[in-house]
Amino acid sequence: MTLRRLGLSALCLSLTLGGTTAIATPPTARLPLGPANLTETRDTRTLQPGVTLTTIVRGHADSSAGWTVEIAIPSSSPDPDAPAAALSDQAGADQAAAKLRAAGLDPRVEDVPTPKLADAGGNSLGYRVRVGLFGTKAEADALRTKVIAAGLNGSSLYTGWDGEPDDIAGSTGPWHVQVLTIDPKTFRGKLDATYGPDIERRETTSALATLTGATAAVNAGFFVLDPKSGAPGDPAGVGVYDGRLLSEPTNGRPALVLGPRGTSVHRFTWRGSVGKLPLDGLNRVPGLIRNCGGTADDLPTSKPMHDTTCTDPDELIAFDASYGASTPSGPGAEVVLDRRGIVTELRPARGGAIPAGGRTVQATGNLVAPLLAAARLGKLLPIRSTLLDERGRPVPLTRRTTIVNGGPELVRDGRIHVTAAADGMVQATPSFYYGWVHKRNPRTFAGVDNQGRTVLITADGRNTNSLGLSISEAAAVAKSFHLTQAINLDGGGSTTMVANGTVLNTPSDATGERPVGDALVITK
Repeated sequence: MTLRRLGLSALCLSLTLGGTTAIATPPTARLPLGPANLTETRDTRTLQPGVTLTTIVRGHADSSAGWTVEIAIPSSSPDPDAPAAALSDQAGADQAAAKLRAAGLDPRVEDVPTPKLADAGGNSLGYRVRVGLFGTKAEADALRTKVIAAGLNGSSLYTGWDGEPDDIAGSTGPWHVQVLTIDPKTFRGKLDATYGPDIERRETTSALATLTGATAAVNAGFFVLDPKSGAPGDPAGVGVYDGRLLSEPTNGRPALVLGPRGTSVHRFTWRGSVGKLPLDGLNRVPGLIRNCGGTADDLPTSKPMHDTTCTDPDELIAFDASYGASTPSGPGAEVVLDRRGIVTELRPARGGAIPAGGRTVQATGNLVAPLLAAARLGKLLPIRSTLLDERGRPVPLTRRTTIVNGGPELVRDGRIHVTAAADGMVQATPSFYYGWVHKRNPRTFAGVDNQGRTVLITADGRNTNSLGLSISEAAAVAKSFHLTQAINLDGGGSTTMVANGTVLNTPSDATGERPVGDALVITK
């Protein structure tokens, strides 16, 4: 395996505390979560010269929080296949509540206000219906069976995971937050991104740390999880490793850039070609564009749409050996090129080995004939791909450049600036925004502070011992570390931090640590 390494003398993470200490932090240093007078402790230790790990525990169990059953409200859409959702208009919520009352239950209909973000929020998301409030999940689960018997469905959840403005200000926690810090004044190691042996398979963050000999690691960008959406492990957005663009951007979405000039957050597009034909993508299953943001003929949109797989039956996708041992199989055609770009084979269907140092190009739909017409055995067929910045200018990439995808943006120019709409988190129904942006979840996020130091942060969630963070809370926490730029990375069950071979946080998946697409690793 070739390690994807990046020498970063300019990268760092904040908190310049040395040794191992547990301290009660002064008010000015506290996390902006819950009432200001909550107890907060920080334990800081040095992992290697220039690298510190700080674990923060804030607050205590909230006596007003408990387990409830949130109803999946049937859709009022004329579409018979429209799914039930957590939120609806008031009429739909009232109708669901009436059905529960007829079954002898005592529901409550709640308006859901959401915090104002840079391009979303600040209003009511809709109405939800809930029943009961209990001290244990088992009690809520028992009530859920009665809800199902009444002809509705729902889920048992902890009200401490809500993200309404009053809840954000009043919750007492608790929260568990981990912070990795690299100080460039004393750090002589490397901060790198790795996807492991190949793109098409997933590995846990701890496995990627072991493979690279990392002192510490966190999960990085979004990736394909469901085989129906592509190759599991494939970055769902831009991926640059060792200066090589291996995954095209979700056009216009932000990404975390680690390079010789330090850490930054930028938005990218790209252009690619095979001969004179435009490419649609790099190292992914043709026809499936996870998180969308592709070309104009993609459906349902060419704009970013998070956790959505857009489709396009007519695509040209280029592959190299980073993808895996074999390219995706299926109808279409495939051209094989050696390391010089000379055509060595024409495959009548997709799928096969990728030559060492060489490339392949797959075509589907109406692009099969143009690709085969452009490819001649023994002739050169050049493949080009260029990353472009916000102004459409080529981005210079060196072996010291790493870029991982993310979104939404959290902080810009030292101010909270959350771009949920621009980055595809505002969708046709409010329930996606409610669950993904508004509610508290495990989060991983990163940025650079006003002294040029880089901060990697994870926050546990989806349990009663740590509530997690809403996106607006993640932005506030990032700003509290004086970050001038910050971006959200993959979260939920992916959120993982590893140090010295040990998983430090509590991953939220029931099966334990989740295999991911890539990770940021700190090596000596």
